[in-house]
Amino acid sequence: ISAAWGLGESVVGGTVSTDDHVVDRTSWAVVSRHVADKTEMTVPVDGGTAQRPVPAGRRRGPVLDDAAAVALARLGVRVEEHFGAPQDVEWAREGDTFHIVQSRPVTALPEPTGDVPTTWPVPYPGGLFFRASIVEQLPDPLTPLFADLIDGSVARSLGALMAEVMGEDVLAPGDVGMPTVNGYAYHHYRPAVFRRILRRTPAAAAALFGRDARARATAGGVTGWRERSRPRYRAALAARSGTDPATLSPAELLAAVEELLDAGTVYYTAVQSVIPQAVTSELAFRAFHDRVVRRPGEPDGVGFLLGLDSEPLRAERSLYDLATSAARDPALAAVLSGAEPAALLRALRDGTVPEGAEPAAWEAWAGRWRRHLGHYGHTVYNLDFAEPVPADDPAPLLDAVRFHLGGGGTDPRERQRRTARRREARTRAVRARLGPVRRAVFDRLLRAAQEIGPVREDALAEMGLAWPVMRRMLRELGRRLVGAGVLADPDEVFWLTRDEVRRAVAGERPDVAAAIAGRRAQWRGRRRAVPPQVLPESGLVHRLIRPWLPAVDRAPAGPVLSGVAAGTGSVTAPARVLDGPADFPAMRPGEVLVARITTPAWTPLFARAAAVVTDVGGPLSHGSVVAREYGIPAVLGTGSATSRIRTGQDVRVDGDAGTVTLLDGPAGGDTGGGDTAGGDGPGDGGGPDAGGTRVLLAATAAVGVAVTAACLRSRRGARGGRRSDP
Repeated sequence: ISAAWGLGESVVGGTVSTDDHVVDRTSWAVVSRHVADKTEMTVPVDGGTAQRPVPAGRRRGPVLDDAAAVALARLGVRVEEHFGAPQDVEWAREGDTFHIVQSRPVTALPEPTGDVPTTWPVPYPGGLFFRASIVEQLPDPLTPLFADLIDGSVARSLGALMAEVMGEDVLAPGDVGMPTVNGYAYHHYRPAVFRRILRRTPAAAAALFGRDARARATAGGVTGWRERSRPRYRAALAARSGTDPATLSPAELLAAVEELLDAGTVYYTAVQSVIPQAVTSELAFRAFHDRVVRRPGEPDGVGFLLGLDSEPLRAERSLYDLATSAARDPALAAVLSGAEPAALLRALRDGTVPEGAEPAAWEAWAGRWRRHLGHYGHTVYNLDFAEPVPADDPAPLLDAVRFHLGGGGTDPRERQRRTARRREARTRAVRARLGPVRRAVFDRLLRAAQEIGPVREDALAEMGLAWPVMRRMLRELGRRLVGAGVLADPDEVFWLTRDEVRRAVAGERPDVAAAIAGRRAQWRGRRRAVPPQVLPESGLVHRLIRPWLPAVDRAPAGPVLSGVAAGTGSVTAPARVLDGPADFPAMRPGEVLVARITTPAWTPLFARAAAVVTDVGGPLSHGSVVAREYGIPAVLGTGSATSRIRTGQDVRVDGDAGTVTLLDGPAGGDTGGGDTAGGDGPGDGGGPDAGGTRVLLAATAAVGVAVTAACLRSRRGARGGRRSDP
């Protein structure tokens, strides 16, 4: 039951927040109730209706009490029994009397949804729980099997990295991990870890930046990623890629998945040593340019870092080439543009020729398609392996090809060439006016930023290399459990716990059907929450670390959302809220892309977007980097955009101020994130608003200049002044 004050047309139209009740039709008990912050209501006026503020005393008050909800539920069941099918019933209440206004058959029943969390109890006392780093690519609650496996994998990986850099005894068992709170992944560090790290930091820094840095470079950084981490990850994958999952026993399938997940986690931990270099190098260059070199009226330093190549942009070019190659054959283009996408995907999967296609031309194009999937099909939308990757479900990629084939978007090569020409022209003009000392600093900082930035994108794009193989093995394991009568569908394996999988592999037959249904409903409820970025939600550490993390903690009640200013310019356009890759075909050119995150797998949508808004992300996240390449505004890390904005709603995205303004009426449903008095709206110094972000970036940049200078000095001393891989 959805309920709001005022007339019902605003509920049907989705323009107001609603209270939501779930009533058990057997026991007639209210099993869950969510009371929204109802800011506006539709009321009758002369000649029609109008939106008016809800009186303050009613905003947080329930529209229906439990007795009224049960009475209305009984009416709904009577209507259903009358028509002989589930019904979507519109109703009104005047005084104590309900009126049934309209009833229509339900064509798609909503899936059961659990309660939205309102408290965030930590699983262990003491320590710090925060969402950053790998968690940026885990925006949703985790599925049970991934949650069980990733916690131990992250603890082992972080332990190995810290032991290598700071000594074997820097960590004790249980010091670090990735537990979940209400299903959301959090990094966890015990207090003693920070004390031990602080004691070891001077020695570790000397090791990393000292004269013998060359010998230790393989511990991390760009060189370590290229020479050790990446080859090791590829080797671990190669050892398993040629294995037919059907030849492995259930126990061997589970062991192989755990082995590959460990390899991926170790790889990602190594990538964490690339990211600080990328952050430091960009912020150092931009701070130097904007404070020392830039003249009034000139653009900021971002333009010097555009037009550079990276793996996501190479994937985009490959998709564009698939479209242009098909366009050269009118018959092939007609088939790709006109046939049903499902039929084309079946033909590509099964190796058949769709109706109307010439076999030789189709097979040549299908070969290029398979090569694209082989090279780029591992890019993840979400690191939880329950989420399909493009290699499993290439429908979004086919949609991108059809978009370009229809004339949409621009040639990515030409866009990159234009950007590079502007960048080089600006570089020549600036260098010509600088003296020798400032020119030397400008050159060094720019070279480091231009070389390291794209490497970060390359490293992140390869995080999912093992994901297609892991998913094949897990789905094979799921098929075995279906055959054994444990599961009803292979994909239910993702909703088992590790203990349940091991028991089933050992020959037990646990009754898990009800548990799986309950976990899915609970996951859907939890997904409506806005997870705090730091737990506990108070204290000095919370205040110090919160502004550095990749999302706002709470949803503001007003029409303005704040986040990280990540792409310059301002635009007003309708929003398109995308839940995941299945929604990609709904995106129309000129709409504002609103999503929880945008990983490299989301890049094809940027060609259509007027702007980008995300719940999670920072100034150097993938969404920021690609938005700058496309020259579109971006506001990232709002914390609640996907729950506050509705599809079709006009929004103004200001990529310079870091704000998103909701223009045509109130936002969508309240997420249960709580009130925001004293919270994170514009002007609140505690949150990552536009002004606060600029201050933080300036402070970070100052540190970055010093660190980069130290790096450059150490390279000069260790390598005879020759520039090598930074």
